[in-house]
Amino acid sequence: MATFKLTNTASDQSVEVPPGHTLVIGRAVTTDVPIYDPTVSRRHAEIAHTGSGLSVKDLGSSNGTFVNGSRVSDAALADGDVVTFGKVAFTVVELVPTPASHPRDFAAAMQPGEGTIIRQVPVVESDGLEQKVARISDEIDPPTADLRVANKLSLLLDISKELAKQQDVDKLLEKVVDITFKVMSVDRVAILMVEGDSGDLVPRLARNKLGDQSGTRHVPRSIAQRCVDERLAILTDNAAADERFKGKSILMQSVRSAMSAPLMGSEGNVLGLLYVDNMTDTNSFGDEDLEFLIAFSGIAAVAIENGQLTDKLAREAVVLSNFQRYFAPNLVEQIASQDGNVQLGGTKRPVVIFFTDIRGFTPMSETMGPDDIASLLTEYFTEMVQIVFEHNGTLDKFMGDALMALWGAPIQGDDDADRAMQAAIDMMRVLEELNEKWSAEGRPHVSVGIGINFGEVFAGNIGSEQRMEYTVIGDAVNIASRLCSKAAGGQVLVSEPFYKELKNPPEVEALEPLQLRGKSETVSVYQVNW
Repeated sequence: MATFKLTNTASDQSVEVPPGHTLVIGRAVTTDVPIYDPTVSRRHAEIAHTGSGLSVKDLGSSNGTFVNGSRVSDAALADGDVVTFGKVAFTVVELVPTPASHPRDFAAAMQPGEGTIIRQVPVVESDGLEQKVARISDEIDPPTADLRVANKLSLLLDISKELAKQQDVDKLLEKVVDITFKVMSVDRVAILMVEGDSGDLVPRLARNKLGDQSGTRHVPRSIAQRCVDERLAILTDNAAADERFKGKSILMQSVRSAMSAPLMGSEGNVLGLLYVDNMTDTNSFGDEDLEFLIAFSGIAAVAIENGQLTDKLAREAVVLSNFQRYFAPNLVEQIASQDGNVQLGGTKRPVVIFFTDIRGFTPMSETMGPDDIASLLTEYFTEMVQIVFEHNGTLDKFMGDALMALWGAPIQGDDDADRAMQAAIDMMRVLEELNEKWSAEGRPHVSVGIGINFGEVFAGNIGSEQRMEYTVIGDAVNIASRLCSKAAGGQVLVSEPFYKELKNPPEVEALEPLQLRGKSETVSVYQVNW
């Protein structure tokens, strides 16, 4: 039975998980795997190795547990998965790997006497480019290896080094096509990629040996679809005569001999396919050509996947740099991973708006030096922002000694109102602890008022091309601000629309309806007895 190991992606910390063991991971020193990071809860998650494999279970952590970027409460883990606790990531490594299939085993799938040779392509775990070539080299029987085979291996190694230099996916595909023409005797080359949730095959690049790039229409659908659907490397030495590929596209496109190999991703998914053909001769490709195409497509697939990952990381880096100041770490990861699903340009949506403001700050600051004011506000805001993030809120802005936060933008949750309510209660309780500390240090006592409302607002990027900020605009924002201004020190005032959104409302006291400036009708208000 396999033993698994978790390896920290940013340090040399690692831990083995033998069969039958369960380990608790967290910030507390009493856990089995202590991780001293502020985004990790004291008892964050549990890793268990049962007889059937490895699994992770979140223990109610504040910042969440993620597997390959998706937040989970309980999930199975496999070799190569990345499991993240808060912002600390570990790679899962299986110490006893599953034996890989031998390429020569697929010779048994050859069907003698027919016009087509079909082989199953092995799905292998993710390797680097040079490691993949080394794997191919190890799998060749040394007694049968001749100079020609050795030269091809050397060529594959050179190809891997050449592809490793290129990270841009479009340029990488161009390089793959160029290399194919240089090392193989073919008339046409095409690369099709699997795109979208539906898994549609989309032509990305095609060229004939004269340089014409209009050749994607020449890829026979019957060959391409079978290659991808069944993960088969296909060689047909007389496509027009083969019953399995009988179709108008074969005849109309003058395909005589063709080969196609799927571009296999590291998790067994098909990225696309590499297709080559000959328009003039039958029997122009042989078994050795197919083996070479399989090896070449494997190297190309690793390079393409690395390029796609680089693109993804670049996009996520932009999101992270723009939004990590405003959103909880787990929300930032969700925004970065949702390509286009989160509308940041501006939408109308129902949102919880939360204001907190220090009472009597102006006269208090007049008795303090600038450094003392800055120190107190830094300490105060650090605690308040941490509470917002712990409850999956969004920091909108600071306004002097006031703070504005949101729940429901840019990502909505079913319990946004309850999270905001608990954040307000936690702020009041943490402030009591801060005041005890400040009093012992001879610093002034601080009290705050909080106002919370719920309503439809415009949420999006506001500003100029040079500087934009994510915020909300609307009457619901004004009401929340005015509730905060009406709240006395230590008082949390919430509107009726917000109160009705609570699934687990705290004990409240109905106050006299307030006549707020700019509103023709009074507003029903509740005081929270926290």
